Amino acid sequence: MTIKLESKDFFDDIEWADKNYLELRKKYSDQWIAVVDRKVVSCGKNLENVKEEAIKKTGRKEVALVFVECGSHIYYD
Repeated sequence: MTIKLESKDFFDDIEWADKNYLELRKKYSDQWIAVVDRKVVSCGKNLENVKEEAIKKTGRKEVALVFVECGSHIYYD
């Protein structure tokens, strides 16, 4: 069995998104964002489309994907 580990760049992008979440909420509320090299390279409502666009733009297979919530969602069963 092979375990795939994400690169340091991937984790740096996740950390950048976390640190900048409040600013990201203002522009990308209720959207998926793809972060590469600490920049948003793609955004939208459909996760697969955001991922595909980011891969096409950057040539990277490993893309940090984050859902930016506006904070007003209610989840229930």
